[in-house]
Amino acid sequence: MATGTQAYGESWYWDNRYTNEPGLFDWYQKYITLAPIINLYVPKNQSILVVGSGNSAFSQGMVDEGGYKDVVNIDISSVVIDAMQKKYRDRPQLKYLKMDVRDMSAFASETFGSVIDKGTLDSILCGNNSRQHATKMLEEIWRVLKAKGVYILVTYGAPLYRLRLLRDSCSWTIKLHVIEKLASEEKSVNPLWGLTKPIPLNNDGSSVDETLGLNPDVHYIYICTKEISANSNVKA
Repeated sequence: MATGTQAYGESWYWDNRYTNEPGLFDWYQKYITLAPIINLYVPKNQSILVVGSGNSAFSQGMVDEGGYKDVVNIDISSVVIDAMQKKYRDRPQLKYLKMDVRDMSAFASETFGSVIDKGTLDSILCGNNSRQHATKMLEEIWRVLKAKGVYILVTYGAPLYRLRLLRDSCSWTIKLHVIEKLASEEKSVNPLWGLTKPIPLNNDGSSVDETLGLNPDVHYIYICTKEISANSNVKA
C-alpha cells in the first residue's frame, strides 16, 4: 500500500484525511490572494470547473467575493464531497460531484470555459505511474474545456518540471505568472514580481531563472489556453 505523498492519487488516502481533518483548508493560496489573476483570465458568465476541490473555501470565495455564478467542484473523495454538498446545499452556484479528474466522462467535451487546479496535478505526480496519470488528467481537462478556454494550474513545479509535461500532453498556449508562497491578504511592499504581469517564458523555461533568480520562493501559475490545430494529439 502506498504511503505518504505516494498515496495522494488514491481515494482511500483522502477519505481518511477528510474524515480526520474535516475543517476548511486551502492548498497553496486562498481565493483573495489569487483573485486578481482569476479575474484577469476567467469571465464571470461561464461555467467553471475546480478539480480536486477538497474542503477548500476557494470556490465559495469565487461566488461570494468574485461574483461567479456557476462553479462545479469535483474530488475523488466521497467523504469530502458528501460534506461539501451538505455545507452548500442552499447555494445553487456551487455544485459538488465525486469524480476522478483522470476520467471525467460524465462531462461532455467542451463543457467549461475555465478549469482551476490548486495542487491536484502535483498530488498525482507524487504517486506511482505519475507521468501516465498526469497525462490522462491533462488530456481530460483539455477535452472538457471549450476552445480557447483556460486551464489555470497553481503549482510548486518550476518550468523545468512542468513545461514539457504540459506541452507534450495537449495543444496549449502557455503564459506564466508567479505569486509568493507566503502571500497574504495585504499586498507586499516589495513583491518579487507583479502577480498580473506574465513572466518572459522561453522554450525551456530558463528565462524564469534569469528573471527571478534560482529557487525563488513562489508558487507558479500556468495559464494554459486550449488550442485546436490540425496536429493536435487529443481530440475534442
